[in-house]
Amino acid sequence: MKLVSASASPFVRKVCVLLHETGQTDDVEMVAVKTSPVATAPDARDANPLGKIPALIREDGRPIFDSRVICRYLDARAKGGLYPEDRLWDVLTLEAMADGIMDAAVLITYEGRLRAPEQQDSTWLDAQWAKVTQALDAIEKDWRDDLNAPRNMGQFALDCALGYLDFRHAARNWRDGRPVLADWFETVSNLESMQSTAPRD
Repeated sequence: MKLVSASASPFVRKVCVLLHETGQTDDVEMVAVKTSPVATAPDARDANPLGKIPALIREDGRPIFDSRVICRYLDARAKGGLYPEDRLWDVLTLEAMADGIMDAAVLITYEGRLRAPEQQDSTWLDAQWAKVTQALDAIEKDWRDDLNAPRNMGQFALDCALGYLDFRHAARNWRDGRPVLADWFETVSNLESMQSTAPRD
């Protein structure tokens, strides 16, 4: 299989973490691309008509996307148990919330990179960051038991989201006022699957 990817993407990192956790890293060749919303890489467009990454090209040549679909597919393939049936809806909801944090954070990154400073919309940027903080506050308050549950893809997605905040938006200090989440992140980030997939430019 081939994974169309970029090393800085938190969505790609989710898939890479799952590959490590389920022992499938040797089954997937990484196809690195440089892509953006205004300059889509040909490999990304060929694998996904939306031009987004990651996209997984399976053994039969058929691609699947987005990261949640890929993660479910690879977990089922390896019988990894990262989407436990007895907690499936909570795990999927936490993963969706983590993906929403990533979405907002990536949009902030693109706004800073693709628009000149005088063209950037501070109201829009603040609204995106508000999505991040609202989700983090909800997790800090209402999802503590889920953070301490057996390892699952919702947790790994959240760790990738928080790692991306550190990577691109460290100055915003997401840890402030969230000691439970900060302590949990410190512990989970020491896992081999997280260490080996740390984002880089």
